[in-house]
Amino acid sequence: MLNPVHLRTLVAVIRTGSFADAARDLGYTGSAVSQQIAALERVVKVPLFERAAHSVRPTAAAEFLATRAHDTLASLKALEDDITGMAEGTVGRIRIGSFPTASERLLPEALAAFLTDHPKVEILLDEGESEDLVNSLQDGRIDLALVYHYDLVPRSWPRSLQAKPLLDEELILLLPEDHHLTTVDTIVLSDLATENWISTREGTAGSKCMRRLCTGKGFEPAVAMRSNDYDVIRSFVRSSLGIALVPALSHVTSDGVFAAPLQDVTARRHVAVLHRATKYNRAVTGALRALERAAAAIVGTQPGVRPPTPGYVTHPDAGNG
Repeated sequence: MLNPVHLRTLVAVIRTGSFADAARDLGYTGSAVSQQIAALERVVKVPLFERAAHSVRPTAAAEFLATRAHDTLASLKALEDDITGMAEGTVGRIRIGSFPTASERLLPEALAAFLTDHPKVEILLDEGESEDLVNSLQDGRIDLALVYHYDLVPRSWPRSLQAKPLLDEELILLLPEDHHLTTVDTIVLSDLATENWISTREGTAGSKCMRRLCTGKGFEPAVAMRSNDYDVIRSFVRSSLGIALVPALSHVTSDGVFAAPLQDVTARRHVAVLHRATKYNRAVTGALRALERAAAAIVGTQPGVRPPTPGYVTHPDAGNG
């Protein structure tokens, strides 16, 4: 089998014109260069140099082999550079799982900044609910998972994963703009006991949190329609089909929809990014930094979005995403 070190030595001898000059160029001894050329000749089974007392002349076989070796050695150097980059997190691939709201509001800025600093890293994105993303992360199908949980719907993450909190979201009440409560100074949850509600799919954390907030105030919310698409929920509210309680990151100012805080609701949605405890993919570190910076930028500009709660940890119970 051809040894790339021997091929490099062959190219250096032909380029410099002598074993001694090649040795100085490569940082070897003259004896080492001579031994490497002899070893290469044994492998290819033809002489590579015509040796005289004070000079060497490459044979046609040496010239042919050196010409072909240039491309091979260049490819090998590129591979070595890529391996170094992969070890440093500047080359390779990172697979990210995210829920739709984060994909729309958090990821674009984070990924753009990350790729500016890591142009040779390929990004693959998959979307899903938190439970599915956690499973994919544990199985090694993704490297990072953007997840959330609501107050009143506690959940925990597997011990093999680490969570980095990114931001907290207040829950915002959406009303049709002609609703009678849009003219009052403050709205509390009990004011909404007789309303029809638009909620996310039954069994989701958002739906559970809304229901538990209402039952905590002594009434069962009447859910008229359900959708996991916040644009659809906003359209239903605009059409006076009901009211809704949505996390701040999902809210977009929209004609026909009145948004207000509920004065007696302090529950929030917490957004975090999960990764495996051992970061085999070095690019993960850079992606985490980019996500933290993007989250901090949103905190400064999006109403109802707050820095993560100090000392925040995920809760020691399970819930659906």
